[in-house]
Amino acid sequence: MTDFAGTVGAGLLQRFRSAGAEIQWRDAAPAGRARRAGRASEHVRIAHLHDEEARVLERADGSLVVDSGPVGALVLLLEIDRRGPPSLLRARDAGAEPGFGQGAVEARWGTAEAVEGPTLPIADLVGLARYALV
Repeated sequence: MTDFAGTVGAGLLQRFRSAGAEIQWRDAAPAGRARRAGRASEHVRIAHLHDEEARVLERADGSLVVDSGPVGALVLLLEIDRRGPPSLLRARDAGAEPGFGQGAVEARWGTAEAVEGPTLPIADLVGLARYALV
């Protein structure tokens, strides 16, 4: 998966990029343990596009956790386009990450750390992000 544009397709990737330019961002309060600990190393924002929103958590190590909906998938695909393929892409169960009660998708870059649970194919993320293009 070294050629992300080839994996997604040039036309679809351009549509994702165009939709990404329309995303409106606002800051959000951290949830759960991050709020209690006052973690300045985590930045939480809300991505808004076409009457849908996604919570986006960026950790100090550069990993991202997003809501498991179309806008969250789009945000992750745009980061993959920018940074390259992640070393880890996985689905998170509902409530496994504070603030993501409906489930989440996590992406990490440059880590060799072993984690539990199944990985998520990029194709699944692409299929979900297509719904954000409406």
